[in-house]
Amino acid sequence: MNVERQQDAIKFGIFRLIRNAQNTTELAINPIPMHCEVYRNLLHRWHCFIIFSLVDTYIDDSIENIPDGVTAIAIGKLNFMKDPAIIIGGNCSIQVFDCKGNEILWTVTGDNVRSIIVMDIDLDGSNELLVGSDDYEIREFKDDIIVNEISETSSICSLISFSIGRFAYALDNGTVGVYDKFRRVWRVKSKSSVNFLEKYDLDGDGKEELITGWSNGKIDARNSITGEVIFRDVLSNSIAGVVVGDYIRAGKCQLIVVSITGEVRGYDNTSLKVESGVQTNVIHDLLQKRQILMSELNNYTKASNEGQGIPEPCVLLTLSTNNSMILKAVTIFAEGIFEDETHVVHPDRECTSSELKIALLPPKDILLDIHIRAFVGSCVDNDQFHVFELTRQLPKFSMYLLVSFPEIEDIPESFVKFRLVERVQRLDLWLSQNFIVPQKTPVKTNGQDFWKVAISSLRDSSLTCVTFEKEVMSIYSVNLSLTADIVQTLASYLNLDQIDSIAEFPKVLDDLWENIQSVKTLQQNAVKLNASIADSSTLLKNLIVQAEDFRLLDDTSNMEKCLNDIFHIDKQMIQNHQVTCENHEQLLVTLKKINNIIQNASRLRVNNNRTDTITSYRQAVASENMTVLKKLIESGNK
Repeated sequence: MNVERQQDAIKFGIFRLIRNAQNTTELAINPIPMHCEVYRNLLHRWHCFIIFSLVDTYIDDSIENIPDGVTAIAIGKLNFMKDPAIIIGGNCSIQVFDCKGNEILWTVTGDNVRSIIVMDIDLDGSNELLVGSDDYEIREFKDDIIVNEISETSSICSLISFSIGRFAYALDNGTVGVYDKFRRVWRVKSKSSVNFLEKYDLDGDGKEELITGWSNGKIDARNSITGEVIFRDVLSNSIAGVVVGDYIRAGKCQLIVVSITGEVRGYDNTSLKVESGVQTNVIHDLLQKRQILMSELNNYTKASNEGQGIPEPCVLLTLSTNNSMILKAVTIFAEGIFEDETHVVHPDRECTSSELKIALLPPKDILLDIHIRAFVGSCVDNDQFHVFELTRQLPKFSMYLLVSFPEIEDIPESFVKFRLVERVQRLDLWLSQNFIVPQKTPVKTNGQDFWKVAISSLRDSSLTCVTFEKEVMSIYSVNLSLTADIVQTLASYLNLDQIDSIAEFPKVLDDLWENIQSVKTLQQNAVKLNASIADSSTLLKNLIVQAEDFRLLDDTSNMEKCLNDIFHIDKQMIQNHQVTCENHEQLLVTLKKINNIIQNASRLRVNNNRTDTITSYRQAVASENMTVLKKLIESGNK
C-alpha cells in the first residue's frame, strides 16, 4: 500500500468492525500529514489523517481528520468503552475514535504528547490511559479525568507496559526506568538517547525483560524488576526500531533489531552468552565503579570552574555546623534542578568555613526531594572526614515568596472565587506544606473566619493574593496556570471533590482572542504559499519539458534561457518552502497556547464535567465565539 506521504506513526490492532453477523477485521492505522483543514475554519495547513486499512486486502476503510496532528497512537479499551478504540496523541490534545472513525473523546493535556499506553495500572479491573508529554509529565487518565501525575526530569519519549501495574519509561536525556504503579523501582541514565523500548522474554524465565535501543547502536536487555543488564550487543549504527515476532518461522517469537542503515539482527534465549558468574559480577562492579568515578570527576571539574556567586533570585539552601567544624565539600542530588541531577560544592582551601550556601532554581512548580551529603572535619588538612547524609523536601511552590499583603489598588484584577467551608488552621497547614514559610509569617488572620496571604514569584516578580473570608476563598492573580495549580492543590489537600468557581481573567481572554486571530492570519498565509508553490511547480515542469525540447533541437540559446528560468524559480521555491516551514512552526506554537489556556481554565474548577467543558471550549474556539469563551472561563458553563 503506497500512501505517498510521510508517516509519523503506525499501529496495528484488532477491532470489532461489523460488516456482517460473523465478521471481524484486523486493521492497520497510518497517520499521514497532508495539506488540509485544521481547527475547522482556523487553519488550512499541515493536517493529519488516520487511514483504517484492511490488512488482508489493503483497502482503505475509513479516513479521519485529526485537527491537532498525530504524534502517538495506542489501541485499547478504556473503562467507558464497549469495544477497543484508537487513541491519538497530538499537539497538547488527546482524541479517541471508535472503529468506524467516530470521535468519542477529546481532551487536552499539558504539552505535545509523545507516547501513549493503555493498561490497568491500579489493578481495579479497568484500563487507564498513561500519557507522556514534552512538559516532563506522565499523566494517568481514568476516562477523561487526570487522577495521577508523575514529574520527570526531561521530555518523556517512550512508555511501555508490563504486567501487574508496572510500566517502563524513557526520557530524552537518556534516562530509562520502571515504575510499579506510581512508585519508581529503578532507573539508569546514559549519555546516549533512547530510540526504542520493547519488552521480550530473552532468558526464557517466563518474565519479560526491558529491551532498549540506543542512538549509539547499543541494544540491551534489563531485568524489569532490578534493572540489572542481562544482555547487550552493539550494532554499527543507531537503532531505528525493535519489534517482536516469529521472523524466521521457528514457532516462537524472536527479538528483531533494525539499524538506520538497514542492518537487521535477531535474538532469542540462545543469544545469551554462557559466562562465569564470578566474571560477570566483576565486570558489572568495575563498570559501575567507573561510572561513579567519571561522574564524580566531571562534578569536581565543573565545581572548580564555577564561581561561588549566588544568583538572584533563587531558593537559598544554607548548610552550617553548630561548632567550629568546617564543611570540606557537599554533594546534592535533586532531580530536575541540576543539569546532571548532582551538584558538587568544593570550596577553595582559603574559602572553607562552617557554612555553605547553595542556590536552587527549580524550573517547575513540583514537589522535590533533595538528598544532601556533607563532608565535615576539624580542619582542611585532615585526611578523614565525617559524612552526614540527610534528605529534605522542597515544597511545590518553593519559587514563591510570602510577602506583606498589598494595598487594595495593588491587588491583581484577575481572580477566581469559590465557596469553602473550612477552618483557617487547615489553611495554615496547607500553606506550610506547599510554600517555604518564614519564622515571622506575613499571614493575616483572626484565627476564625478571616485569612489572607500575598505571594510574589521569584521568576517574574508577579503578585498573587489568596484570601479567605466568610466562607469565600478568593485567589487574585494574572497567572492563570498558578491560579489553577493553587485550586487543585487546595482541592487535593482538603479532599474536595467539587469546586464550582467564578473567575475573571480579561488578559487571558485577550490573549486567547489574539491567538485565534493569529491562527487565522497564518491560515491565510499558508493558503497563499501553497498556491504559489503549486503555480511554481506547474511552471517548473513546463520549463523542464521545453528545455529538453530545445536540447533535442540543438537550440542552445533558448535552452540556456529555460535553464536560467528554472534556476530562479527553483530558488524562489526553496525560499517559499522555508517560509512555509516557519509559518507551520508558528501555527503549532499558537495552537499549543490555545490548548494550554483551555487546560488551565478547565482546572479552575473541580467536578466530573471536565470533558463537556473542554468540548465546549473547543467548539467556541473553532467558531470564534468570544461570548461563549468568556462565559466558560467565568463559570465553566455556556
